[in-house]
Amino acid sequence: MRVVLPDGRVLDGRSNMRKDNTGYDIKQLFIGSEGTLGVITDVSLLLPQTPASVNMALFGCDSFEDVVKCYRLSRQCLGEIVSACEFMDSLCMTSVNDNLQLASPLEDSHPFYFLVETSGMNQEHDMEKLEICVERVFEEGCATDGVMAASKDQARHMMSLRENIAPALKLVGFNYKYDVSLPIKDMYSLVEKVRYRMRTMEDAFSVGYGHLGDNNLHLNIITPHYNVEALSLIEPFVYEEVSRLRGSISAEHGMGLKKANYLGFSKDPGLISMMRSLKDVFDPNGIMNPYKLLPWNE
Repeated sequence: MRVVLPDGRVLDGRSNMRKDNTGYDIKQLFIGSEGTLGVITDVSLLLPQTPASVNMALFGCDSFEDVVKCYRLSRQCLGEIVSACEFMDSLCMTSVNDNLQLASPLEDSHPFYFLVETSGMNQEHDMEKLEICVERVFEEGCATDGVMAASKDQARHMMSLRENIAPALKLVGFNYKYDVSLPIKDMYSLVEKVRYRMRTMEDAFSVGYGHLGDNNLHLNIITPHYNVEALSLIEPFVYEEVSRLRGSISAEHGMGLKKANYLGFSKDPGLISMMRSLKDVFDPNGIMNPYKLLPWNE
């Protein structure tokens, strides 16, 4: 990685070697720093080989507990070829179906959906493992319905159902979006708690979807228009619940300006103090992306 510092110095740590145990791994300080320590101008990346075989299966489940069982069975049966494990609730699927006219390949509607993708280099081998996985899922009673993609087009369509949830929800109303990490068993409980908390708000609804393999929940609360009362019910409640479960209030989208003052819900005071110290070392004048990442209202 090559980085330009606030004082104009250039740090060039680019390397094509996977192993380099020669001191502090400085690049990790800049990954996730959101431009507050320097400007990344160049990186060296190790790219995986494009898989020759991509397969997919979609399941309908009666509960989030069944979704978790599907996930664990998939990891057991598919091992190294698992490349995605996604879930969505019924409101997500309905929104995609109704607002974007993307039809579900399953005939009936279900409270939850679990999507598993495999990527490998041997189609016959990978398909055999996926077929065994599907059999196990039904034997264990984790799903009440399911389908395997019969072609690349059908696989792309299945994934599009998950990837188009956010665009579909935008067409419904104002979205309050939260990108959090939680223990898998607790992921959907946050959606249910927010849903209960919002029960008095007319025309408001809450949905959950995300990446099970990364413990990453996307929680969206939708109201017809921006509503201050709705926001007061959501924040800081969501952050408090995530903190109570020892999760992260930002799984992949970063802190930016709006979340900066809530950093204490994910980082203890000692860690925040160390982050400030690093900021002072690299950017003593505070010119790099001010008011981002670190709390600024203290």
